[in-house]
Amino acid sequence: MAMDIAGRKLFVKALLEEGVDTVFGYPGGMVTDLMDELYRHGEISLVLPRHEQGLIHEAEGYAKATGKVGVCIVTSGPGATNIITGLADAHYDNIPLVCVTGQVSLNMIGNDAFQEVDIVGMTRSVTKYGVTVRDRKDLGRILKMAFHIARTGKPGPVLIDLPKDIQTALGPGEYPETVAIRGYKPSEGVHVGQLKRGYKLLKAAKKPLFLIGGGVNIARANDKMEELMERTRVPVVTTVMGKGAVPTDHPYYVGNSGMHGRYAANMAVGECDVLFSIGTRFNDRITGDLNEFAPNAQIVHVDIDTASISRNVVVDVPIVADAGLAIEKLLEWAEPQETGAWLAQIRAWDEENPLEMRRDRGMTPQMILEQINREFPEGIVVTDVGQHQMWASQYIEMKKGKQFITSGGLGTMGFGFPAAIGAKIGCPDREVICISGDGGMQMNIQELATAMTQGVKVIVCIFNNHCLGMVRQMQQLFYGKRYAATCLRRRKSCPGDCKGPQEACPPYEPDFVKLAESYGASGVRVRTEEEIAPALEWAKGEAQTVFLEFMVATDELVLPMVKSGNPMTEMILK
Repeated sequence: MAMDIAGRKLFVKALLEEGVDTVFGYPGGMVTDLMDELYRHGEISLVLPRHEQGLIHEAEGYAKATGKVGVCIVTSGPGATNIITGLADAHYDNIPLVCVTGQVSLNMIGNDAFQEVDIVGMTRSVTKYGVTVRDRKDLGRILKMAFHIARTGKPGPVLIDLPKDIQTALGPGEYPETVAIRGYKPSEGVHVGQLKRGYKLLKAAKKPLFLIGGGVNIARANDKMEELMERTRVPVVTTVMGKGAVPTDHPYYVGNSGMHGRYAANMAVGECDVLFSIGTRFNDRITGDLNEFAPNAQIVHVDIDTASISRNVVVDVPIVADAGLAIEKLLEWAEPQETGAWLAQIRAWDEENPLEMRRDRGMTPQMILEQINREFPEGIVVTDVGQHQMWASQYIEMKKGKQFITSGGLGTMGFGFPAAIGAKIGCPDREVICISGDGGMQMNIQELATAMTQGVKVIVCIFNNHCLGMVRQMQQLFYGKRYAATCLRRRKSCPGDCKGPQEACPPYEPDFVKLAESYGASGVRVRTEEEIAPALEWAKGEAQTVFLEFMVATDELVLPMVKSGNPMTEMILK
């Protein structure tokens, strides 16, 4: 007969059994027991962030970079509500997380006790599974389920709400080896008949095109996808989340498609006769006007999630399968296709409207990103959300040994810096470059303390244009240059209707270089093209986190751009 043990002991036992080496945790009254138990176990490293939103984004970056489950512990009430944004972010970008929230004791639930919230109810729509543990004997099974659900099928965040008395209650010490969950059967095989139908369409096509989404990166099927593209000679476009699924310098790779996609990529989607898409859910940023999306094409759709198929775009051949398994199967049949004329047409579009910013007006984002490509052929590039993110998705080169991490589905400002810290904690031997804007950077700036105390080095490239650039761009193009609430220098003393910026503008706060120094880090400001390479060289040589503040013109635009709701072939190019 096994000895009964306290819930807190079983909790740590579960983490060890699941191979967890890092936990992102912030203490509070309702998780002190868990923290105390972890403190006794040297094998698990506890990362203490400076805010729970930073914490969960760090766990996401860790999970994305390593492929492991990110583990979070936060206390009840505000600790729990502070991770909701990160749960939603992980839900939309399919990141495996197990988040444990403390909860008041069972007899207090429903009494509006101190720091009590119904976190399971609040997060039901943005978690893959959420539950309050109400019986100590269920704890082992529930923890096993949490890890199983988070990492299998279409990965995602799971929330376990753990009342204080369950943490201290005695109960069975066993941690189950397997778990059978009624009603949860993620797709494991491939429907060969359907896949064959899809491949037949592809083979017969005159203008075939692969559209590759984040599912291929999640399945880590990049090499196989490259092989499939080479064997079939079918060109590839990617979504922003699919970037890096194949090397960006490959002759068959066209570029990203979508709202800020490459001209040739959007034209190819508009003109192809068979669109074979793998691991994308056809988000509105990819499709634009649904009635005009790939109007000439028969569409084959491979996705692990049944619910994603034909939800936005009605498809001709639906295939529920893991992206990696489907590609493996396709490789058994793949034969070269006659795509010479089609590839030439795509090249012609690219020459007609290449992805290029002007080079005669000082330092541009393209120059900065091209230099980052030269200095960092390998490593992990993590972005925040905004114009800099779209520029990075356009100009960052992806080859083997490189990874691109970004917040796609939710578009969470403040994601980039903490996610980069988490990525570096998970992959200490790889260079991590964070590309952020001056807006998003201030949303989780306090995590610089986490980077310093954890001794992790992230090279932070801040594109500072003194404004919230993505919204300002929309205001410039579609709102008569009424820059409402997007200038980060604006003060009460400024004129009411400012078309800015001009000489009389007030100074910008903060000074990012001094701010870095106040945390014990170092920084440098870059104003000209000549200063880019030396700044990156210097950053490479530093031992700890550095800020490189690149002064970017306020009126730089992300182009091409498709106005929301318009067909993807109607691009604003100049």
